[in-house]
Amino acid sequence: MENNKLALQFDGYARWRQGIGDVLEAYQHWLMEKQLSDAETEQRIHHQLNRLREDKLVVAFVAEFSRGKSELINAIFFAGYGHRLLPSGVGRTTMCPTELRFDHGNPVSISLLPIETNHQQITIAEYKRLPQAWSTIAFDAYSRESMVEAFKEVSRTRRVSIEEAQNLGLFDPEVQDDGMLVGADGQIEIPCWRYAMINFPHPLLKQGLVILDTPGLNAIGAEPELTMNMLPNAHAVLFILGADTGVTKSEMEVWRRYISGERWKQKGRMAVLNKIDGLWDALKSDDEIEIELIKQLQSTADLLGMHRDQILPTSAQKGLFAKVKGDQPLLLKSRLLQLEKTLTDALMPAKREIVGEGIRHEVNILMQQTRDLLALRLKGVHAQSEELRCLQGKNEDVVAQMMVKVKQDKANFEKGWQRYQAMRSVFSVQSQQLLEEIGLSGLKSKVRTTRETMVKAVFTKTIRQAMDDFFFDLKRRMMNADVQVLEIRKMMEAMYEKFAKEHGLMQKTPPPFSTSRYLKGLNKLETVYRDQFNTMFNMIAHEKLTLTSKFFETLASHVIVEYEAANRDAESWLKAVIAPMESQMREHHMQVKRRLESIKRIYQATDTLEERITELNQVDLAIQRQLAELSRFEAQINQALSDEIVETQEVAA
Repeated sequence: MENNKLALQFDGYARWRQGIGDVLEAYQHWLMEKQLSDAETEQRIHHQLNRLREDKLVVAFVAEFSRGKSELINAIFFAGYGHRLLPSGVGRTTMCPTELRFDHGNPVSISLLPIETNHQQITIAEYKRLPQAWSTIAFDAYSRESMVEAFKEVSRTRRVSIEEAQNLGLFDPEVQDDGMLVGADGQIEIPCWRYAMINFPHPLLKQGLVILDTPGLNAIGAEPELTMNMLPNAHAVLFILGADTGVTKSEMEVWRRYISGERWKQKGRMAVLNKIDGLWDALKSDDEIEIELIKQLQSTADLLGMHRDQILPTSAQKGLFAKVKGDQPLLLKSRLLQLEKTLTDALMPAKREIVGEGIRHEVNILMQQTRDLLALRLKGVHAQSEELRCLQGKNEDVVAQMMVKVKQDKANFEKGWQRYQAMRSVFSVQSQQLLEEIGLSGLKSKVRTTRETMVKAVFTKTIRQAMDDFFFDLKRRMMNADVQVLEIRKMMEAMYEKFAKEHGLMQKTPPPFSTSRYLKGLNKLETVYRDQFNTMFNMIAHEKLTLTSKFFETLASHVIVEYEAANRDAESWLKAVIAPMESQMREHHMQVKRRLESIKRIYQATDTLEERITELNQVDLAIQRQLAELSRFEAQINQALSDEIVETQEVAA
């Protein structure tokens, strides 16, 4: 295995996740064993375990053709195979966006989405749920010839007429560069595939790494899903430039619009100056070569608005060769190792922080609920013990009076239970109203009517008005949902206070919830829409068909994703609001029943006071042990979350 710091740290990161998952599973089994779990708790723990298992780390590579992008992917991730895995050479090699990943449930293969799907109003994300739409090529992961031959498929092209290319959104007669693609036969070379997914059992891919290889800058503009979802959501984006070409005008446009813009993530965005071996000159000294490289790095940094140290120089071709041949001096000279270190340092801490904080927050809530439940049980045991101790040395009449009192407490609680059920009904109605505000059926209806309006539109003004109305309605729904959330919170706060006074339940403050994060997501999508299509220049430069069939479908799919997230989180919040009260009410109900049964047994002389008090003391000790065990679980999960990511030691092949 090559000396790859990213590979070593990623393995450490995978073991860090596994350590957290082991503690969570142990906690889950403990809750079930101690009868402290319920369906809500089980679901929440299950969600966190799935989150750890399915965690992905997405690294995207963006470049114009012939910048050595595929070669860089080979050098960083696949040099251990001793050959190029992705096609790499002069000219265009990767012709469609290519996603390398590994899903255990799918065969080792390449899935290819035909370019003709551009005619359909369906996004790539939606096509991923339609396996029948893809062509699949199986290959042998242990055969070099099988892999190389299969991977060539992503480069396959065919020649079509200008009209067909235009209908597919791959040719614009108003763009000068597109005109240069027309051959002497009047036809244009286009990719055979719109998107490729390679399911490959590489060790890093097995651990959750996803590599996105884009097919050149023109494809970024032609596929809105790249600009609106895949690149913005990647944990790292490497923008590869060529030392032999410098920074071109089109590269500057892509850098500003899709990678470093204010609306995109800034962490993990980096520029790579590849092909520095072109500066190596046997007639120049090492110092002269270094001075020339520094000048080019400074020039690139000035153009991109970055510090010179943020431009990472490398030679992917020499680095790959050095790894394959075991040439350490050449590997150092290629500066590939420094690039890998910078990529690792940018990726792992940020990813770990995101995953760790999310799990820490959720586990803290679950453990506090468990602690509250145990505290309530302990309080009930202490109350019963004190009650029975007061009966020691008393006559039968006193015991009978106590039984009357407990029966009255039971009757009072049953009245309280009826009030709780009435409140529960109101809560259900309000919950339904909240979910209707952000419901998917209403959203999809709005998407459909907006699409119809845009397709029928004659003027760009009508399209713009339809889109403005679309976003206005979306945001109005989210704000209405916030009003409903506030009403639910007020009602639950009042009920918690009332039941705390009347039945001694622990007073809880309902957790906060707001739709502000989804509003931010919608505002971000609206900004994308306005940047792309809300100026007269862009409205003229883009055909209405492209806007309605591709851009809008992609935009709408991501709006639906925001609403789906809002629905999931709202449902989780509603459960979190009601769950503590439900568990406390159930526990209090059981305690009242136990008190009554205990007094009955003593009154009927089937048990003695001393036997029952001794039994309660044992229960007290058991709960104390459970609280101590809970504290140990809390310490273990905090330790697992805080553990350093330790690199495994590997020997270079």
